[in-house]
Amino acid sequence: MPEPALPLAVVVITWNSAEVIATCLDALAASTPPPAELVIVDNASADGTRDAIAAFQAAHAAIATRLVANDANRGFAPAANQGIAASAQPYVALVNPDLRVLPTTLPVLAAALEAAPPELAVVGAKLLRAVGDTLTPTEVIDATGMVMTRDGRHFDRGAGEADIGQYDREEDVFGITGALAVFRRTALEHSKVDGEVFDEDFFAYREDADLAWRLRGFGYRARYMPAAVAYHRRTVTPERRRSLSAAVNRHSVKNRFLLRFHHADRAWLVRFAPRWIVRDLVVVGGCLTIEWSSLGAFPWLARNHRRHLRRRREILARRTVSSAALRMWFH
Repeated sequence: MPEPALPLAVVVITWNSAEVIATCLDALAASTPPPAELVIVDNASADGTRDAIAAFQAAHAAIATRLVANDANRGFAPAANQGIAASAQPYVALVNPDLRVLPTTLPVLAAALEAAPPELAVVGAKLLRAVGDTLTPTEVIDATGMVMTRDGRHFDRGAGEADIGQYDREEDVFGITGALAVFRRTALEHSKVDGEVFDEDFFAYREDADLAWRLRGFGYRARYMPAAVAYHRRTVTPERRRSLSAAVNRHSVKNRFLLRFHHADRAWLVRFAPRWIVRDLVVVGGCLTIEWSSLGAFPWLARNHRRHLRRRREILARRTVSSAALRMWFH
């Protein structure tokens, strides 16, 4: 008899992902055992992505696959919320379309959550870089968990380093990158603000850091599991900023301020003020002199500050972890 499916829903968000989506989905289907649900949320792709998804569904009829077809690009955060709401399993994996899992990746991560107490909200794999449309593996690290800095920035731990075993220890981390994260549904439900798991105003970029900070403040943990390995073709990196679209960079600027506005309480701001003020001046100066297209982030923040002030108040009021304990994660 075939193994029972994992009590896991996999959510994949696509947007013009035709060149990689078949490789991603075929790898998910090869998981042993496979996930119980596969939800694909497509943000109005116009490049053949939906044809590739239809071909996958025809070839893998035994896998319960659902396509949520948006008629516009709603962004990663809203699409992730759609996918989570459309699934019903106790564990939910977010998977980027340019990510390739191994057959054991998802079973290892799901088993870790099943064996852990409820305060473990999310687990993540060792991500190595992939190249090309077939997501060919490399030995360069993409992410081994999320780290935060005292000026409010977040980074993928180990990104760009050669993998020589330096991150082969299982350990708690601040958070898990959204490229591949397996969540406990009860933690996601409990962490909602205004009915949203991911803040949809983020649209895309840094929404995973926003959720990670919120989960930490609400008393949850995140764990890095190096026994699980996957490969990710990352296209958005700090060193490639000049080559990214204006919209990507504008969201990045907007979201770095939203992230801190939601979570940085008075004690955090007083403690780290010199660092974040210097960094803010660099960002604003860059927008004024080089990246003019990102200046639109600041009027947006002004127009929407009341809504996010309400969210900030709710997040800080619901915290169960002290400011001092949270600051220990900022390096």
